[in-house]
Amino acid sequence: MKINKSILKKAFGIALISLAFMGCQEMDRPALGDYPVDANAVGGPLKFYVAFDGTTDNPLMNAVDSVRANFPSDNPFKAIEGINGKGVEGVADKFIAYAKPNDWAISAKSFTVSVWEKHNGQTKNGTNPGAEEIFSIPSSNGHWSSATMFLLFDAAPTTTGAAVKFVIADTKGDTFLTWEGNNSIEGLLDNAWHHLAFVYDETTSGLTLYVDGAVVSTKTWTGHGAIDIEDSKITGFRIGNGPQSQNENGDNWLSSYWKGGLDQFRMYSTALTAAEVSTLYTKKK
Repeated sequence: MKINKSILKKAFGIALISLAFMGCQEMDRPALGDYPVDANAVGGPLKFYVAFDGTTDNPLMNAVDSVRANFPSDNPFKAIEGINGKGVEGVADKFIAYAKPNDWAISAKSFTVSVWEKHNGQTKNGTNPGAEEIFSIPSSNGHWSSATMFLLFDAAPTTTGAAVKFVIADTKGDTFLTWEGNNSIEGLLDNAWHHLAFVYDETTSGLTLYVDGAVVSTKTWTGHGAIDIEDSKITGFRIGNGPQSQNENGDNWLSSYWKGGLDQFRMYSTALTAAEVSTLYTKKK
């Protein structure tokens, strides 16, 4: 029986192409699946979004950023019931680790950070009342904190209240924009889900805090204007922990993990309007 050489050559070529394709695949990367995606055009203002709604056995899939299918390198957090689907709960001295919040730092002159939190009782650094970070962006920019931005809750006068502190360090300087002492936010640690939105407007240099859709107040970084974060110096992005390593005593407040629940984490490169923040709250987004 004669073999058609032309057919044989074609078959051999197809086999080589298939092998090359398989070799080029990132075999250790989780397969894509169903996960929530916000309506957001390519290049739109929503730059990073994690719903924590995955139901697979793969923790990396369950914490995938839906804007760019950006998988974390580690997700040690425990899955819990969130405000909408699943959420996550902090694990001692651990964090959900990403390389970057996509291209957020490049385009964010104004910004919004939106997240749902649930915490039962006073925050603790080690065994004492103290700081717990919700997120941080480590950086090699030379700042004393080892970060370019982080958000933390700290001890307050009551067990269900929290001092809220938002820290920014960019090319123009650094600041703490805080709600603390007698201005601490009551009710944030009452073991119920609460929506937080931090909206920075470059035209006013003001950071407005919204809790459950309502304005608390605005803290102003006088004369600062547009945020200018050095994207090239970002060395990581952490959800649920500060930017540093823990010390042997376990009391480094810049590495204090979040001990409550988190859900629906978003970062925008624009200042959302009050109506847009209200929608996130009422729609449980």
